[in-house]
Amino acid sequence: MAGASAMCRTLLRGLWAGCRVFPMSSKVNTAQIQVTKPDDVRNVVLIGNAGSGKTSLFEQLLRARVVGYRGEKDDPERLSQLYLASLVTGDVLVNLLDAPGHPDFVGELRAGIRAADAAIFVVAADGIDGMAQTLWEECRDAGLPRVIALTKLDAAHSDFDTIVEQLKDAFGEGVLPTHVPVGSGAAIAGTVGVLSKRFRDYSGGGEPTLTEGDEAHVDLIEAHRGALIEGLIQEADDAELMESYLEGEIPDRDYLLDDLMKATAHANLFPVVPVVATSGLGTEELLSLIEHGFPTPSLHPNPDFTTLAGQNAGPAPTDPAAPLVAQVIRTTTDPFAGRLSMVRIFSGTIKTDDVVHVSGHRGHFGKADGAHPDHDDEEKIGLIQQAVGTELKPKNSAIAGEIVMLPKLATAETGDTLTSRERAGVVPNWTMPEPLLPLAIKAATRNDEDKLSGALQRLAVEDTTVRLAHGAEDQLVLWTTGQAHADLLLNRLRDRYGVNVVQEDVKIALRETFTGKTTAQGRHVKQSGGHGQYAVCSIEVEPLPRGGGFEFVDKVVGGAVPRQFIPSVEKGVRSQMDKGVIAGYPMVDVKVTLFDGKAHSVDSSDMAFQLAGSLALKEAASDKGIVALLEPIDLVTITVGEEFMGAVMTDISGRRGQMLGSDSEGHKVIIRARIPQLELSRYAIDLRGLAHGTGTFSREFDGYEMLPGNLVEKLVKKDEPAKK
Repeated sequence: MAGASAMCRTLLRGLWAGCRVFPMSSKVNTAQIQVTKPDDVRNVVLIGNAGSGKTSLFEQLLRARVVGYRGEKDDPERLSQLYLASLVTGDVLVNLLDAPGHPDFVGELRAGIRAADAAIFVVAADGIDGMAQTLWEECRDAGLPRVIALTKLDAAHSDFDTIVEQLKDAFGEGVLPTHVPVGSGAAIAGTVGVLSKRFRDYSGGGEPTLTEGDEAHVDLIEAHRGALIEGLIQEADDAELMESYLEGEIPDRDYLLDDLMKATAHANLFPVVPVVATSGLGTEELLSLIEHGFPTPSLHPNPDFTTLAGQNAGPAPTDPAAPLVAQVIRTTTDPFAGRLSMVRIFSGTIKTDDVVHVSGHRGHFGKADGAHPDHDDEEKIGLIQQAVGTELKPKNSAIAGEIVMLPKLATAETGDTLTSRERAGVVPNWTMPEPLLPLAIKAATRNDEDKLSGALQRLAVEDTTVRLAHGAEDQLVLWTTGQAHADLLLNRLRDRYGVNVVQEDVKIALRETFTGKTTAQGRHVKQSGGHGQYAVCSIEVEPLPRGGGFEFVDKVVGGAVPRQFIPSVEKGVRSQMDKGVIAGYPMVDVKVTLFDGKAHSVDSSDMAFQLAGSLALKEAASDKGIVALLEPIDLVTITVGEEFMGAVMTDISGRRGQMLGSDSEGHKVIIRARIPQLELSRYAIDLRGLAHGTGTFSREFDGYEMLPGNLVEKLVKKDEPAKK
């Protein structure tokens, strides 16, 4: 409770800072500030969907405070990764994190949420779509304090009051403007504070001026002041105060601001600040709020710390003198420079030449991953780099609350924990999105093949959302989060690592099986001088229940097949089952009974009976319709908004899916169905189209079922040339 109160006081000062007359902060060279305590730092992530104006606002904030900043050069990966830049406003260092807004890169977004202590949530005035709602839920689930930056208000026909009502419908009644735009469309001149009644004028083209409001702004203020005060009184849960307010008495300003800070800190109230990127309107309001109102690292709760023995020790203190606890937020690799790790320090101090313990223990939290096995290593800290604007500059040490870059950590991966050797442990990873879009690739040339393995390993290190797997027929498959993610990975392979690959159709692991009982004889007789080859075996083949595997039964009597050759027949049958008999797919759920055969005293051998067993199984499959194909079926769980339920269920039917049921969870519906894997190759893309970018799903293998006859013929004909 003491921390919450401190957070409230800090936020109180911040929101009132936008109301008091402060001298405009001049541009400062970020290198001039020395961080000496966590309260000198603010870690802020900008969140918004693609097209919201988020990156433009990010650039405006930097221009307002970084000497000589003219904008970042175009980077093809700029919009797909978490981006760090720093500035100084007043007496604090602000680490700005620009998180991607595309749904394919939600893992980077969640990394930004882990690194930050508060968020600027960017929403465009031209509409609140489903993706914005999804991003809001990500912040809500993390309990992240948010201020809403409402952009593109200079667009024609935009109406601030109407948009605020839309925001309330989407995000709740806690959305309340603390600043109101003066003017509309291209004629917006500035903002006026709802509580302070002061006017900040951006119309001059240079740094804005701050003056006392005049009578012309009264109507603008009063349109929102009452709702803001009532919301604050409700947050205080004071019936007596509410009664006095209804009788016309305005509560004490400091009391209201204290409640405002409390509500904001607890993510119950979300101040709205109007923003226009072309003029910089809203920039000073946001910077003032960041400096004086956003929670410091010491006020924002750290993740729990778990010892290597598995004991939860609770959150590490945000204390530079405490043992080190830090986490790798993201990792980039370069073919020449090696790894560069973005690290958030939760506790302690990192110094040049320190030896730290690197822990990667997803298994502690039930999230073990074959591509990222648990590991413990020790590494020496070399160069420590800090963002200065968009540049990286060296420093000797970094303390709790800072975000720094550490080059050439050889073993540390995204999500790993850095601790002192004396107190090794881990903090949990944020929830990584499950990659559900398969991308089958192969090296374009022999030279590319030599480089492909190493390049893929580097991709897996820097991007924890990619999964490498070997699919059907040992096909190399990259599991990605969507088409944009897949395109990004292909570009990185080509441009960063010089590896060209060819895309293939993803092969599905079909299976063959017998549908009825039949008998057959396998005869391998060959005489070509010297020892010949002689083996004859008679078998009965019948199907087993689904999941039955393979069963071999010996019913030979009278020594028709010598005992030493019976295992040879079984080996030959198994070998042919692995190859398939009609389309080249492995055979499953079959019982084979050996009941007769013939042997030669000289020419029979192990190899001859293996070949006879293989031929017998192929002969048994010669009857038309006796062998069928099985397709893998996945249990799919889909989460979509109620309004998309009908479209999704219709689509499931079109994919030959079997509905299992559905449940409601708020405004969302959870649908369960069994769907063939053949119909799911591009479902990660298709579902987004059906649910306007808001649908999610998971899948797990649920067994095999018969493939319809029309599809069997299609697949057999397609594969015949390749199998011959």
